[in-house]
Amino acid sequence: MHYAISTTWGPTDTTRASLPFIFAATALEAGDTVTIMLFHDAVTVAVKGAHEQMVPCGPGPKFAEVFAHKNAEIIVCKPCAQVRGLDESSLIDNCRMGGMGDFYKQVARDDCKPVTF
Repeated sequence: MHYAISTTWGPTDTTRASLPFIFAATALEAGDTVTIMLFHDAVTVAVKGAHEQMVPCGPGPKFAEVFAHKNAEIIVCKPCAQVRGLDESSLIDNCRMGGMGDFYKQVARDDCKPVTF
């Protein structure tokens, strides 16, 4: 199974920002693949060094685990990042910039279930 996950939560609410990554880590542990699309404030989670500073309440963060996993694709909304002054060089190595078309391609897959946080 493939999960296409979209989120808008970032450092303004670290607990909500961590939920899509906890879900993704759970899916990856089960042998599934994931794509996380970061929109709005969530794009800042993919900035080098940012997720290490985010401490959610409740379950431990899974940011690093998901960013490093070979079966996880992290797409950062390019327009959302650019309006915040971010470019591809400011992102964690396993992330790339993209747009809604990239997310649509994942959701349109026959084996995909979309999840939104």
